Amino acid sequence: MRKSSYSKDALQVLLIALPGLIALFLFKYVPLAGNVIAFKNYNLFQGIWQSDWVGLDHFRRMFAFEDFSKIFWNSVRLGFYSILFGFPAPLVLALLLNEMRVAWFKRSVQTLLYLPHFLSWVIVGGIFFNLLDVKGFANKLLGSWGVAPIDFIGNPDTFLGTIITIGIWKEVGWGMIIYLAALAGVNPNLYEAAMVDGASRWRQMWHISLPSIMPAIVVLLLLRIGNLLDANIEQMLIFLNPLVRDVGEVFDTYIYRVGLLGSQFSYTTAIGIFKSVIGLLLIVGVNTLSKRTTGESIY
Repeated sequence: MRKSSYSKDALQVLLIALPGLIALFLFKYVPLAGNVIAFKNYNLFQGIWQSDWVGLDHFRRMFAFEDFSKIFWNSVRLGFYSILFGFPAPLVLALLLNEMRVAWFKRSVQTLLYLPHFLSWVIVGGIFFNLLDVKGFANKLLGSWGVAPIDFIGNPDTFLGTIITIGIWKEVGWGMIIYLAALAGVNPNLYEAAMVDGASRWRQMWHISLPSIMPAIVVLLLLRIGNLLDANIEQMLIFLNPLVRDVGEVFDTYIYRVGLLGSQFSYTTAIGIFKSVIGLLLIVGVNTLSKRTTGESIY
């Protein structure tokens, strides 16, 4: 009787999950078959399966491309600095916000911080183009302090830092919610015991809050590392311009410009496969390292 009840419950859960599983299969796994065009000269009129095989020609062309190394290192640099500065930001904010005891002020700050996430990149681009223009508010403020005008978006030396900062500003509040949710699940008895032992708020944060949410931190970090070569294509298309193309051209913008606009679908699919392989190797390697050193991993 007990076994029958368990089987019935499992069947109900499976039926609830079935629509999601079907959607996952149709939209995530079935399209993977289209990657075969990386090994063909894809012709729109002949279709995927009737197009001619060319083997690894597109991969050879990719590695022979004179700007390949520049685009690769631009992508690595952008991804690395985005993780270095962008990953800790929501964690730090969540820890600080978690220490606030005035509920209405905490909710207000949280709302203001994640509000930019809901703005489209077109709106964000318009705001910062006006704000960071040579004659914009930021340069007027710097000018009042005796600093010469800075072309934040048109100068290769400042472009990378500018778009990383804008990206952090837009998404830091949304990432903070995940950590706040994890912190809400920490057993309050741990904090009460620490207070009885005389632990300060700083020590409670360092020895209770951080270790308690470490699994969430590791999972999110591993996922970010796996997407190291992925840029925010909307942001890059908004801010990228000919003046900074040497430092701002990444794989995603190159794929968009050559693949979609230039109709070189097979060639850019090969680039996409290369990105995916690098991401897979990174996430497997870092996951193995994390499991051996911290005991935390995603599988």
